[in-house]
Amino acid sequence: MNAMQSRESIHATPESVRTMRKTEAARMRLGAVSLVVAGILFVLYPAIRPFSDETSLSGATAFASPEWLLAHILGMLGFTFIGLGLAGLYFALRETRVERLALRSLVVGWLGISLTLPYYGGEAFGLHAIGQEAIREHNASLVGLADVVRGGPQEVMFGVGLLLLGLSAVMVAIAIWRSGVLPQWSGVPFALAFALYIPQFFGNQPIRVAHGLLVAIGCLWIAASMWRKSNTRALSR
Repeated sequence: MNAMQSRESIHATPESVRTMRKTEAARMRLGAVSLVVAGILFVLYPAIRPFSDETSLSGATAFASPEWLLAHILGMLGFTFIGLGLAGLYFALRETRVERLALRSLVVGWLGISLTLPYYGGEAFGLHAIGQEAIREHNASLVGLADVVRGGPQEVMFGVGLLLLGLSAVMVAIAIWRSGVLPQWSGVPFALAFALYIPQFFGNQPIRVAHGLLVAIGCLWIAASMWRKSNTRALSR
């Protein structure tokens, strides 16, 4: 517990302490639910996403499909819910000796997500529009414009975002390991999943779905640990 929290606890009444505990427990549960939702979305994203030869009209058909839009929107929502989950995790670790590390992981994670999401927007809506136009004109050369959408500064920003998110996940695993309030190993799959996020892009659909399952395992394990912790926090005096 930091100095500010110590001063607050000294002047707090028993009723205000109980209210604060219940509020923190509710925030942890919201974070846990957010991680569960994120885990499910990270499985659905590669499972629904069409995979094809992206240099031909079959690639244009994939880009123009509703499944392309749906999959990438689910992916964007997955990253958003990861951010909410990290906030809930911070509340679970706020009164431990790793509070500062938990806060750093939250800030780094949010920065990573904010740099990652714009690329997904271009991937979803920009490539969808390119695919529709390529099919309308029956012109496979238009599919090559996907490289323009994906490349350049936006690709650098995307890479930096994912590296920051991977760093945040490793910090989460270290914080959980050292916290003494959550199972030590519960953060390891989460860290491994996001450390492998860039390499998994080079795999085929089964590999990417398997990676999505790893993300889900990491999210669900932390979520279950947070939910149990929230029950303890709500009942504490």
